[in-house]
Amino acid sequence: MTEAAIVSKIWNLANVMRHDGVGYGDYLEQITYLLFLKMVDELNKPPYNRNLKLPRLKDAEGKEVEGAEVCSWENLVSKNGAELESFYIQALRSLGTEKGMLGQIYVKSQNKIQDPSNLQRIITMIGKEDWSLMGADVKGTIYEGLLEKNAEDTKSGAGQYFTPRALIRTMVACVQPKPMKTVIDPACGSGGFFLAAYDWLTENNKLDKDEKMFLKNSTFHGNEIVASTRRMCLMNLYLHGIGEIDAEPLVKSNDALIAAESQTYDYILANPPFGKKSGMTVTNEDGDIEKEDISYNRQDFWETTSNKQLNFLQHIKSLMKIDGEAAVVLPDNVLFEGGAGEEIRKQLLKTTELHTILRLPTGIFYANGVKANVLFFNNKPANKEAWTKEVWFYDYRTNIHHTLKKKPLAESDLSDFIACYNSSNINKRKETWSEENQDGRWRKYSYDEIIARDKTSLDIFWVKDQSLTDLDNLPDPDVLALEIIDNIEAGLASFREIVSELEKSEEI
Repeated sequence: MTEAAIVSKIWNLANVMRHDGVGYGDYLEQITYLLFLKMVDELNKPPYNRNLKLPRLKDAEGKEVEGAEVCSWENLVSKNGAELESFYIQALRSLGTEKGMLGQIYVKSQNKIQDPSNLQRIITMIGKEDWSLMGADVKGTIYEGLLEKNAEDTKSGAGQYFTPRALIRTMVACVQPKPMKTVIDPACGSGGFFLAAYDWLTENNKLDKDEKMFLKNSTFHGNEIVASTRRMCLMNLYLHGIGEIDAEPLVKSNDALIAAESQTYDYILANPPFGKKSGMTVTNEDGDIEKEDISYNRQDFWETTSNKQLNFLQHIKSLMKIDGEAAVVLPDNVLFEGGAGEEIRKQLLKTTELHTILRLPTGIFYANGVKANVLFFNNKPANKEAWTKEVWFYDYRTNIHHTLKKKPLAESDLSDFIACYNSSNINKRKETWSEENQDGRWRKYSYDEIIARDKTSLDIFWVKDQSLTDLDNLPDPDVLALEIIDNIEAGLASFREIVSELEKSEEI
């Protein structure tokens, strides 16, 4: 069966499950639990004979019950009806208390399929395939297909963990990671940046044995605080041939912003969460639910702020080796916000070489109302003068129109940016903008020009918006409608921030 046919079959069953109240995200989680168990079973048989240990069913205190059945695929498929449901629930709970990757895959796992006959159908579907014999590229493509379909379900909110793959591959093509070097994503979602970097490394290098082992077990590092997303990331990586079932997970479960990492990395590729404020939900003395902002008071940060995006930018700087490189997706507010934002931009310009900013259009993210950019910067040693001499901007926003369904972002859309970026020698770039060509999208600004701007703003545009002057060549009505929705939602988010700040000031 082809990979497209397998994805179709799996997703058709998802549509059936929806009628029983099982959402796409819940369904994908159950696929992950069962697929992992099936692959352990395959690896324990010839020709692999891995002897991977699975626990027996455990009691409420997490201790194995003497004489109880092992939490294996073999025992699972031998059951049906109420007995199957009972064993599955107990097995999930037992596997979730294990250490290493096994425990991280099943941590906080629950059975969301209430009808045992539907559970049986999923088990039968997975059981028909020999997953270990499939190539990593095939398995990975199948799972990535499921993740993207899940992200399309906007009601679930899963899209916030899924960065458009065309954008990710463009960022990796610009950075061009090299073998035997480390890559970290401190908010790795479903692992898209890792997979794109993995593909780049394998397709553009003839790797020897040591380089292949380093790529499999030591190249990638990450954080993902949401358990359900983390398990999908680990499964995604494993299906692509990254990591080992019986090894420590490559993705940590802790909040990346809490403290500095004990080591630094060669490359940082990331799209931190879109939410502007870091916060936690608490219950006050009256029993009402409130959201409290969190400010991370770290000695290695330039500024203390509750702005999550600014904190991630500071954290990413702390993750970089002296010669480390970063490519990070960040929203517009990071480019122009005053106060802490202004000081952080000044420090970034001074301590790193912030050489490129790609302005992104709306309509490419699954989360609505997102106006974002990609910042490319290289770390540098301490220096009296600012390392940034000039910043190159590529405006792929003005007069650009994308929608997720009719006109999704493709790699070919960003091929001109990749050519302008000129990875082979970024010191030999040529502007496409000039006094004669005011619509050129590729333009540089000197450090002195940027520092002289109000609040050291990096929010720079120069291409004329044709919709303001050429009413005969407007985009299709549905595209315009979606852009209006994006602009309204972005505006609402800003107003909510203002209201939140006003309410806090009144309380004080």
